[in-house]
Amino acid sequence: MLDFIDIPKMVETFGYVGLGLIVFAESGVFLGFFLPGDSLLFTAGLLASQGTLSLPVLLPLLFVCAVAGDSFGYAFGRRVGPRLFSKPDARLFKQSHVRRTQDFYDRHGPKTIILARFVPIVRTFAPILAGVGRMEYSKFIRFNVIGGFIWAVGVTTAGYVLGEIVPDVDKYLLPVIAVIVAASLVPAVLEVMRSRRKR
Repeated sequence: MLDFIDIPKMVETFGYVGLGLIVFAESGVFLGFFLPGDSLLFTAGLLASQGTLSLPVLLPLLFVCAVAGDSFGYAFGRRVGPRLFSKPDARLFKQSHVRRTQDFYDRHGPKTIILARFVPIVRTFAPILAGVGRMEYSKFIRFNVIGGFIWAVGVTTAGYVLGEIVPDVDKYLLPVIAVIVAASLVPAVLEVMRSRRKR
């Protein structure tokens, strides 16, 4: 997908409001799972280093939108989940799925909410499943804030810092983004391997 999208142009076109909406949607709205959140955050930071955007405006905006998006996803899952899983004979939505989700979040909830931020697609559905599984909200919001800060502020700041110290880094944007995406998958892979070894 990245090969066909001019991400810097997209960020400039969307501006602050567009970036905020994208981060919100990808953090917890079903239709946002296909959006390139990591790439947009990093590119926004890169453009801020070049004076196109303002970092003091970006960081709080993206952080708030990331936390709000996850909270929306949680609320959606908690409110709609019981209806979706109320029919024992449903093909896709079964009571057993709710129990498995509940068990999963009881064991890995805090780590899941944080790690999911760095895994495309997974970060969109994790808060929804947390709501479906009725993860304790006080626990969810705590790790939602931590994960939202590390992801939104961290990735954006990384783009800004790299833009400050590397001349013409925008020429190597796609390779850099590919490395970021690959690195973001490592924690999730390690967690899956660790869980399998325990079982």
